[in-house]
Amino acid sequence: MSPCYGAGVSQLHVRAPAGAVAEFVLLPGDPNRATRIADAFLDDVVRYNDHRQLLGYTGHYRGLRVSVQATGMGCPSLAIVAEEVIRLGARRLVRVGTAGIVSERVGPGDLIVATGSVANDGTTRQYLGGAAYAPVADHRVVCALEEAGRAADTPLHVGLIQTEDAFYATSAADVPALRERGVLAIEMEASALFLIAALRGVQAGCALVASNHIGDPVFVPQAVLDDGVEAMTRMALEAGVTLSRQRP
Repeated sequence: MSPCYGAGVSQLHVRAPAGAVAEFVLLPGDPNRATRIADAFLDDVVRYNDHRQLLGYTGHYRGLRVSVQATGMGCPSLAIVAEEVIRLGARRLVRVGTAGIVSERVGPGDLIVATGSVANDGTTRQYLGGAAYAPVADHRVVCALEEAGRAADTPLHVGLIQTEDAFYATSAADVPALRERGVLAIEMEASALFLIAALRGVQAGCALVASNHIGDPVFVPQAVLDDGVEAMTRMALEAGVTLSRQRP
């Protein structure tokens, strides 16, 4: 892996020079996951950012130029990163993360493609001044992710998720009501990503690995999550290849 690009940064947090960020960007929350994805899946990798441990890498996957940019946890941090990578040239952004399970149909290690997210977070409310809004993923990104997941014969669920600010606020007692509303799982970043993409005129999607059911007393084995992350990442990258062949 090559060292960081040189000086001449243009953003406060993602300190990358012009041209360092690809049009297609994967957005894991965890900086360690960003590194693992870059090492395992990309060729000719260059690290373009390590400021505040918001690690960012650019390389190639099957000829497609790809960036992997850590966002940190939660919508406020995701919003900063999404705004800045868009200013740096990102045009298709896919969150790749984990989610707590709500739906009885979803099992640990299954993949989820979000069509939209219930915005139970403060970031989207601030952007919108409290106006009602339904954050949704770009339809073409959803279709490309689903196509890639089905082709890999991976356990896959497509539908509604919920985005929250407070990791420990939702309990097992809240799950029945969420199930009635069709929520598959809960995570912490997608609603802000979908809104910012709409506001800035770019495409966004969200691919997730299901971890524990909300309220489970023990964590799912790490090997199950690791396998899910590998399948999710490959699904997202294959979707990126498909999208690169389409008109903007």
